[in-house]
Parts: sequence; structure tokens; C-alpha cells
Amino acid sequence: MGVLAVLILPLLLFGISGIIYIYRAVGRLMSKSAVQNKVVVITDAISGLGKECSRVFHSGGARLVLCGKTWEKLEALYNALISVADPSTFTPKLVLLDLSDINCIQDVAKEILDCYGCVDILINNASMKVKGPVQSISLELDKKIMDANYFGPITLTKALLPNMISRRTGQVVLVNNIQGKLGVPFRAAYAASKHATQGFFDCLRAEVEEFDVCISTVSPTFIRSYHVQPEPGNWEASIWKFFFRKLAYGVHPMEVAEEVLCTVSRKKQEVFMANAIPKAALYIRTFFPELFFAIIASGVKEKQRVEEK
Repeated sequence: MGVLAVLILPLLLFGISGIIYIYRAVGRLMSKSAVQNKVVVITDAISGLGKECSRVFHSGGARLVLCGKTWEKLEALYNALISVADPSTFTPKLVLLDLSDINCIQDVAKEILDCYGCVDILINNASMKVKGPVQSISLELDKKIMDANYFGPITLTKALLPNMISRRTGQVVLVNNIQGKLGVPFRAAYAASKHATQGFFDCLRAEVEEFDVCISTVSPTFIRSYHVQPEPGNWEASIWKFFFRKLAYGVHPMEVAEEVLCTVSRKKQEVFMANAIPKAALYIRTFFPELFFAIIASGVKEKQRVEEK
């Protein structure tokens, strides 16, 4: 009896682990089968996240249209994908696209539609970042950020949306950021563009539901580089320090790509990828705004004091 009691807990843990593993494996398999033969457009396929999305959707049998600013990088990604291709995968199409160049987007949209005649899934993952005090960022740079992060994605979406509506099927995925819901100091232009984009797609979701077009937003904290870990800061006040570091670690591109695939297969409307601290900050911002503003302001003041020393 004593030996049996000792073995029960390890066996139980082993059984639960096995069930979780099988559940996740089946989930991944079902997610990939959901995108088979679907025409998937990735607006920035040459970024870290874009490459991971290209990999998971390509292995799932999607018909990819890979977009990016640099032809050489698109070709390198193309070669990497076809080197591991199998009979169930399709050869990707390549399209040059710079979302900050609004004037060219209509022509690019036509080129995208010419690839397969339709678009089933549009993944808006292109983004431009800027960091600095408001007074040091020029209005010209503010406009450039808005073009890349707001006007570019909505212009492309508007150009491809009629095709989805006429076919009464389709999905648009916006890979946004926590700053579409929560402003962080020294990132005013970036946060403004993300708030605007979040608002646009929230409105669009309700407008196109009757046409069976799904609008999804996936909002991680930050998408970090492959092998880069954030350096510990030396200036934050205690609460700010804890919050900032939790934000700074971000999410690995592979995790976000897997979540995008899951969001597409399950047609989720909104996903917020964050640990408990950013989620708590979002609730504090909503229900206790004065407390949130005080915490943020204390961190900025502490940073300025340390920099002066």
C-alpha cells in the first residue's frame, strides 16, 4: 500500500503531461489542416515574425504570398522554404511591398490578387518602431510611423476586402502590440499608430461579420529578436522596474507565429499575449487610471534622475 501511494503522484503527473502533450499535438495538427490550400498573404515576411509565420503556414499547406521591402531577403526566405518542401506544400509567390509607400499599395494589391485570384487570409504584421521623447521626434517621423503602422495596413486591407466580401469568406489578422491598448512613455508616435489601428479593426470586425469575414487581432507585449535578451535596467523605481522588465522580455517570434496559426484556425477575434504583469497593468489603466499614471510618471522621473547623475 505504501509503495502504491508513493507511485500514484508520479504516475498521475506523467499521465497529465501525456494528455497535455497529445492535446497540443492534435491542436497543432488541426490548425495546420485548417490552412491547407488557403491563400495566405504575409505583409512583412522577412521580419523575424514573418519568417516564422511563413514557416508554419507553408508546412500547413497554405498557398503563400510573401511580401517585403527587399527582394534579396524575400528570395533567401523563398529558398529556405522550398528546401524543406514536400508534396503537400505550394511554391510561395513573392511580392515587393513597402506599406509606408501608400501610393503603391493599390498596384501591389492587384498584383497579390493576380497570384491566385483571391485572398483567404491577410496577415498584417508589418510595423515600424520609434523611441524617444515627444519633443525630439519630428512631425515628419510621426507621419512616417502612421503611414507604416496605420494607413499602410488599412489601405491594403481596404483593397483586398471587396474580394473577401464578394466570396463571403476570408480572415484579416492584425498583429498589433500591447501599446494598441496601453501607452508606454517615450513611444508616443508608435503607441498612437497602434491605438489607431486597433480602433479601425475593432470597428471593421462588426461591419463585415454579416459577410462571414473574420477580423482577428493578436497583441503581444513585444516581439523580441531570436537570441536577444533584454539587459537589466539600472534606473527604475521598484514598481516601474518590475513592470518594465516584464514588458521588455516580450515574446519569441515562434510563439507569436504559432498563436497566429491557432487564431486563424479557430477564428479567434482577439488574443492578448502577455504575462500577468502587463495584463494587470491593463486592468489598472482601465479601472484605476490615476494609480496607473502615477506609476508610469514615477518611473520616468526616476529615469531622468539617474541619467542626470
